[in-house]
Amino acid sequence: MSPGSPARRVATADLLAGVRRAAARLVALRWPYPAGVLDVAWALFAALNLIAIYWFANWETVPFHFIWISLTVLYGFRTWPAMPTMWILGAVMLTTASGIGLDVWRGSEPPAELTEVPLMAAVFIAMAWHARRRQAADRSHRLVSEQNARLLTTQRQFLQDAAHQLRTPITIALGHAELLAGDLTSRQEGRDVQVVIGELDRLRRISERLLVIAAAADPEFLHPEFVAIDQLVAELIRRWRPTADRRWQLGRLDRVSVLADPERLGMALDALLENAIRHTDANDVIRLSVIQGRRGGPVRIVVADGGSGIAADQQHLIFDRFRTSDEGRSRGTGLGLPLVRAVARGHGGDVTVSSNPGKGSKFELTLPQAACDPLELPVGSDAAAQAELASQARLIDAPGS
Repeated sequence: MSPGSPARRVATADLLAGVRRAAARLVALRWPYPAGVLDVAWALFAALNLIAIYWFANWETVPFHFIWISLTVLYGFRTWPAMPTMWILGAVMLTTASGIGLDVWRGSEPPAELTEVPLMAAVFIAMAWHARRRQAADRSHRLVSEQNARLLTTQRQFLQDAAHQLRTPITIALGHAELLAGDLTSRQEGRDVQVVIGELDRLRRISERLLVIAAAADPEFLHPEFVAIDQLVAELIRRWRPTADRRWQLGRLDRVSVLADPERLGMALDALLENAIRHTDANDVIRLSVIQGRRGGPVRIVVADGGSGIAADQQHLIFDRFRTSDEGRSRGTGLGLPLVRAVARGHGGDVTVSSNPGKGSKFELTLPQAACDPLELPVGSDAAAQAELASQARLIDAPGS
């Protein structure tokens, strides 16, 4: 049968198919193998090699080292307790020494060959000692990790419970304080009640943001749906424009959607705008943009302002909880930017900042783009929506706004 004949090719194909089936069966075996199977397999392998030591008088070196090497490999998978390890080590030393001793008695090997037994035992003991140290270190690391996980879970649950319990009494107290403010005629009393209302409102916002941050690791944190980011930003700036005397501007608005939780995302953007207002003065610019990079790449929501800016040594700290840098301005909760980061990371994105003191700051909230963008329609199919956004941009960017 010639090497290139059809029969030869068929035979080769059958052989390769058989090898693939055998490999598939080996891969299908459960790993790690049961401990008893490993022990029995090694015992049979060691017994065969021990028989070879006794049977072949001048060829005991190979089976001797096979026994010790296989014992070392097995110990890597089966780290026995100290006492069983010593018993197994003693049995291996006794049987291999007796095999070599028989060859020495026969005169086929020099007595110096017996020194290999304690040397191999010393190597095994050193390896076993390091393996047990590593096992103890892994056990300690696992215990610390489990304890840290329990502590984080406890802290998260505490934050959720505390925020829930605070929300109702704060809301009730705020409502009564607002009613009381309407009935007071004294100017001093009115100012005092307004201070109370302001502090209660701050507590309310702290409790709400604590709830969001604490729930960020919950699988049910988000309820995503397709959100048109350009329309969300346009609506957001229209809602915030009457609240502060700033030069509100719409920058670049790419028409793009993401799979996001509109409520959580809206809270994050509200927190960014609140932060921008707190660090700007009247007639400072606050600009919102929606930028889509390469097709399928992340979507960037940019909030830029021309305010006081952030010192370089503080920029890596501003996303920490209860970290505020207000100097002579209205106090924040210290939870707005941490909430933004929690929401962004919950969506698989992130938030970054670039800032120069005295020249303003730029926050970029990045979100992964939806795999299937429902806004990718034929040109002209949604001209009305585009015209609406354009009119909003002209209105917001008009002089005097």
